[in-house]
Amino acid sequence: MSRKTPLFDEHAKAGARLVEFHGWEMPLHYGSQLDEHLVVRENAGVFDVSHMTIVDVTGPRAEEFLRQLLANDVGRLKAPGVALYSPMLNEKGGIIDDLVVYKRDSGFRLVVNCATRDRDLEWMSMNAAAVAAAGDAKVEERAELAMLAVQGPRALEKAVAELPAVIAGKVSNLEPFQFVEADEWLVARTGYTGEDGIELMLPAEQAVSLWRALLARGIRPVGLGARDTLRLEAGLNLYGQDMDESTSPLQSALGWTVAWEPSEREFIGRSALENEGRQRSRVRLTGIVLEERGVVRRDQQVMRDEEVAGAVTSGIFSPTLKRGIGFARVGGLRRGECQVEIRGRSVRARLVKPPFVRNGKKVFE
Repeated sequence: MSRKTPLFDEHAKAGARLVEFHGWEMPLHYGSQLDEHLVVRENAGVFDVSHMTIVDVTGPRAEEFLRQLLANDVGRLKAPGVALYSPMLNEKGGIIDDLVVYKRDSGFRLVVNCATRDRDLEWMSMNAAAVAAAGDAKVEERAELAMLAVQGPRALEKAVAELPAVIAGKVSNLEPFQFVEADEWLVARTGYTGEDGIELMLPAEQAVSLWRALLARGIRPVGLGARDTLRLEAGLNLYGQDMDESTSPLQSALGWTVAWEPSEREFIGRSALENEGRQRSRVRLTGIVLEERGVVRRDQQVMRDEEVAGAVTSGIFSPTLKRGIGFARVGGLRRGECQVEIRGRSVRARLVKPPFVRNGKKVFE
């Protein structure tokens, strides 16, 4: 049986088309995926992301544990109130998951993907036990919390009035990947749409009243469909499509998330990544845009000089750019002319550097 977020009844009342998503019954859209996409680009929308897994890591050796667990280095987070993005790797350098880490007064908070929840919790607990004595690094899922994301150019303007007073005055001054928390609320500026906005973690029993208040402010509910088109326009990977345990950060346009210094930090997967980095020939993830009409879809072949260069990992018709865009994992050059095989037809395309859209504007060359 599919799990339901605390806002399930609110989605049903709003006329959402509900679908099964990695064990959760979630809203795909509330009538028009296109309208929801555009409202985030032009105004403000709210997503229920309570299906994401929130995990707290505490204890005297919590930082030491996470510095070994993650490819990015939480040692860079010098004070509470800041966050970073990181892959979590296996010993071969494959990506078990991608996540955001928040440094708190009491330790760290991680937000990981719902699709990998069981594997993530098992992997974290196993490695915590290996790194530290019992209680020195404690991994605890926070299933009693809900999570909302308010995104769009008017997100802060409309949402701040509905936040607890102890937090509201500080939110507008947050920089990207900063957060503030009080009274079991955590409000961060770590979005997934290419627009400004905030993410809110709060007690589940308060989620319905917040949701209703945000909608009363004119913030539109947005489903999973628009979340996917928005993130792809923003050039952001989706776990399970653009990366997984068979691909490394170096193959997934995430080399920037690997903290190589200090050299003595032996994080899981480091040796495998170093060996891969010494190889001259490897496939890489890049952006692709169609130069003709069509829609880019997963597994379509990418051709160059009448030879297969790679394949599409994610693709959409971009509502903002009015053209097909996507990610492709290719060998050789990651820029320049190519073709995509769409239903037996060779369609002209171009490999480009993501992102495609930022703050509602075309940004790729």
